[in-house]
Amino acid sequence: MPLSTTEVTFPSGATTGRSAVVAALPMPEDRLGVVTAATPFHPLDHTWPDQPGDTGTLSVAGEGPAAGTWRVVDCLTAAQDPQTGELRVGTDIPVRRGDETWTWQVLHVLEVPAAKAATDPSSLSDAFVGHEAELSVDAGRRAALSAAHTGCHLFALALNEALADRWRKEVRTDGLGNPDFDSLAMDTSRIGEEASTDVYRIGKSLRKKGFTSDGLADALPAITETVNARLAGWVAAGSPVRIDTPGPELTAHRRWTCALPEAGEPVSLSCGGTHPHSLGELAALRTELTLSEDGTQLTAVTRPALTAGTVPA
Repeated sequence: MPLSTTEVTFPSGATTGRSAVVAALPMPEDRLGVVTAATPFHPLDHTWPDQPGDTGTLSVAGEGPAAGTWRVVDCLTAAQDPQTGELRVGTDIPVRRGDETWTWQVLHVLEVPAAKAATDPSSLSDAFVGHEAELSVDAGRRAALSAAHTGCHLFALALNEALADRWRKEVRTDGLGNPDFDSLAMDTSRIGEEASTDVYRIGKSLRKKGFTSDGLADALPAITETVNARLAGWVAAGSPVRIDTPGPELTAHRRWTCALPEAGEPVSLSCGGTHPHSLGELAALRTELTLSEDGTQLTAVTRPALTAGTVPA
């Protein structure tokens, strides 16, 4: 049947919710994919897989094959093909997120316990549809990922500032008005529970855009010190963080916004992930920069420390 795009509450920091199951399907490795009309779970984005999907539990009351508390071991992006009605998952989705001819869903990946593994997968899937489900995200893991994600954004702004004098040509700028090295050189970005890891490509293309890499290896310790000093100042300021969104749909264009002391107005950038409510939830934030031997790859590992007892509201 035609599905609507899932409504999500994770942008506000929500970690619990209740919603009807609208679809379910068998998945490999004795797992089950469940779609609810609304959810607090953040899914892995199939086009820019930087932040992992949330984990937690999904509970169904009553009796029958679907009843009980199920472990949500992953959370993925799904999309319904408008022509066939088929639900495509993750990298099998052939279009970019937000394609208006498709509808977009959050797919909760459930671990099927041994006691129910013998149940016909299709029958088990059908048993979920129509039930109300209690959804609960692992709040501690979410807090760690959120801290790392905001740390990643702060690091990018600090790195752009530290490298600003290495540009010979005008290029697009970030929210603080500095040349946006982060977006222009980005190769991969991954958010983990302990750190974010960003890999930048420094090659001919970047140099043609005006970036000077001469002497970068020798300057790297000083650049790292400058970046970490800026990060320490921002964390100490404890500025509020919010996610601006025009609507509750998974496909809504969301923006991370933070009022940094140096900015005349809040800094804002596109982001579909989760974040703390305030930089005050971070006790510290530091990065380590390394340059490959041939000078063509810069890697940053940025580690946040959470304030004791910090858990999303």
